[in-house]
Amino acid sequence: MFSEFDEARLDDPAVLADYDDQLRRLATAGARIRSEALDARIPADLTMTPRGVIVAGAEARLIRAVLEPVCPVPLIAWPLPGLPGWVGALDLVVVLASEAEGYQSPALMATVAEATRRGAQVMLAAPEDSPIAQMISSQAIQVFTRSDDPTAAAVAVLAQLHNAGLGPIVNTENAAEAADMVAEESTPHRDLSSNPAKDLACALADADPLLWGGSVLAARASRRLAEAIRAASGRHALAADADEILEVLRHVKPHDPFADPFTDEQQRRTVLVILDDEHSGEAEQQSGRSLRETAQRSGVRICEIGAGQGSEVDRYITLLMQGLYGATYLAIGLDGQEGRLGADG
Repeated sequence: MFSEFDEARLDDPAVLADYDDQLRRLATAGARIRSEALDARIPADLTMTPRGVIVAGAEARLIRAVLEPVCPVPLIAWPLPGLPGWVGALDLVVVLASEAEGYQSPALMATVAEATRRGAQVMLAAPEDSPIAQMISSQAIQVFTRSDDPTAAAVAVLAQLHNAGLGPIVNTENAAEAADMVAEESTPHRDLSSNPAKDLACALADADPLLWGGSVLAARASRRLAEAIRAASGRHALAADADEILEVLRHVKPHDPFADPFTDEQQRRTVLVILDDEHSGEAEQQSGRSLRETAQRSGVRICEIGAGQGSEVDRYITLLMQGLYGATYLAIGLDGQEGRLGADG
């Protein structure tokens, strides 16, 4: 037997009040993006022509995904303490440490210390009074963060990297507006009939979802959403490439609509969640068509999350926030029962 999802909880003011902290944090994502973009200190005599870029810390892979197609120099996301042996004075080291886990991290402190020792240019996103911020020199690019939101800090860093000629245009106000628009559509004050995030939660109510993103950034958003679903429900949630998901879909057992939930062994339904970036290439669009066709043949429900318009970063924020709202409403409908039971996620 599985814990029962109660969709009435999604429109119950008393229940929603119990989740006010989580919902308020989602609603203020746009404000955090604006706040993080306010305070960046760049040395007046700085000339930015690095030999290579090394990114470390929270959302390093997001930075890499945005920069990689256009960055004029080699770029890596570095997951280990310290730095690769080849990094020197001609390189730029970007460190994102807006959360306590980051700015108190011995590994990231070792990265900053090593970059400073080797004379590399450092860009640091962290609170001004944090231990890691005290380690940088006056020649560092300082993006002082005011919240513990790694995505907001990443958007601020991406804007500075564009200004340095290393990445695409990133308009922080547009990114914030993208988050605001999702918050308006997904507010708890909108009932289930007109709330796409609550509708997504209902679709996931008795499901083990398969998630696929139709571009590099949409794929990253799908992985973030899978993590959120696992945390909210304690269930399986798989974000993978199209070929892997196709193989799973081909082996899905048909759902028995006549099964007795009280006497028959129950399995959760498989649901395909497509994070649809309409600006993806032809190969990704063909993969999306194959997934939809295979899911339909297998009797698998398809849920689509649209990225809307705007830049790559705007569309990523739109996909991510819609997914996070949906995962939060899933937790509300379940009242965290399955997560508390310690189900495999």
